[in-house]
Amino acid sequence: MQKQKTIANPNLAQNGRMSYEWARTRMPIVEEIVSKNKNRGKGKPLEGFKIGFCLHVTKETSVLVMAAKKLGAEVALCSANPLSAQDDVAAFLHKEGVNVFAWRGETMQEYRDCIKQVLTFCPQIITDDGSDMHSAAHRIKIEGIVGGTEETTTGVKRLLALEKSRRLKYPVIAVNNARTKYLFDNRHGTGQSTLDGIMRATDIFLPGAKVVVCGYGWVGKGVAAKARGMGAAVTVTEIDPIRALEARMDGFEVMSLLDAARYGDLFITCTGQTGVVRKEHFVKMKDGAILANTGHFDVEIDTSYLYSNAKPQEVRLGVERFDIAIGGKMKEKKKLYLLSKGRVVNLVAAEGHPPEVMALSFANQLMSILYVAKNHENMEKKVYSVPEDIDLEVARSALRAMGIKIDKMTKEQKEYQSSE
Repeated sequence: MQKQKTIANPNLAQNGRMSYEWARTRMPIVEEIVSKNKNRGKGKPLEGFKIGFCLHVTKETSVLVMAAKKLGAEVALCSANPLSAQDDVAAFLHKEGVNVFAWRGETMQEYRDCIKQVLTFCPQIITDDGSDMHSAAHRIKIEGIVGGTEETTTGVKRLLALEKSRRLKYPVIAVNNARTKYLFDNRHGTGQSTLDGIMRATDIFLPGAKVVVCGYGWVGKGVAAKARGMGAAVTVTEIDPIRALEARMDGFEVMSLLDAARYGDLFITCTGQTGVVRKEHFVKMKDGAILANTGHFDVEIDTSYLYSNAKPQEVRLGVERFDIAIGGKMKEKKKLYLLSKGRVVNLVAAEGHPPEVMALSFANQLMSILYVAKNHENMEKKVYSVPEDIDLEVARSALRAMGIKIDKMTKEQKEYQSSE
């Protein structure tokens, strides 16, 4: 019988260790959580717990996983995307005794099998990014799970749907809803890393480029702001009138995607929705337009239309060219370029968020895991927000790490604030 594949290449472990050490030095608030537990005589509060992680396998994730291991947990890890795993990091974690099932370039079947392998590990706590593992746990009916956490907007929406239909089997903390997560990770982290991925893949010159950002949630806000900061002329498309108005008052052009299709050089989807950029937009786009997605799943750009109507040609690593017929006339064609097969471009074409911003997200994750481990018996089967004291402590820790001191309210101010 052929041995189950787990990682790509164990010989990459030393490179992975260097990446881990680099990220660890830039994520001191995660290490601070470990140290605080040791100083309080609770050196291993996760001892006896198995944790199943389904996260993008990056150097930042290795810091979170190793922190959970230091706190006593047994850990298994798979990737939250078939193309996002960093093989050197996977090799390092594997060498450190983590049960890793992840490699870059998994097929969809291999991706699902890796999730099942982590569930076979029988985790009591699941930490997910996108809720593919949460969904699989419910579908396969895995027993013994006492709670979980969820990293991203898309995953929280899926869990809320389970809760609404009364099918949620255990409590889950929506880490994405913490202010110290979405205000920084979603906005600044995704904003920077998305443009990093696009520029690595294409080497595009952004000053003067016409960039169309689809969606103006926290991710769209970050992408639009960073693109404008690099000199691009940014247009925002939206379906929500409030967000559209907000984008306009933030100084961006706002129009329908059908109108923007004729205009854009680069299209970036940031919506979490399916079928955002589709046939009617493709046919109106100019020759040479570039398509990128930074939403969690590869459904925002209608890649099935592209792949079924033109044979892709890889012109750069992670850049595919599609020669699309114009108006049904096969002799007239234009070139459209798809990045990272429509998958999350900041993780497939680059390294994802910088460690400094992921420190905020993963500090929330680690403290939420500790909260679930301690309190799961008293929690209902529903989606919880991150406790306010955790959110504030993460902010305080981040400020300490930056060497920033802030003011405190005086006694008079406290009395004034609480007076009727």
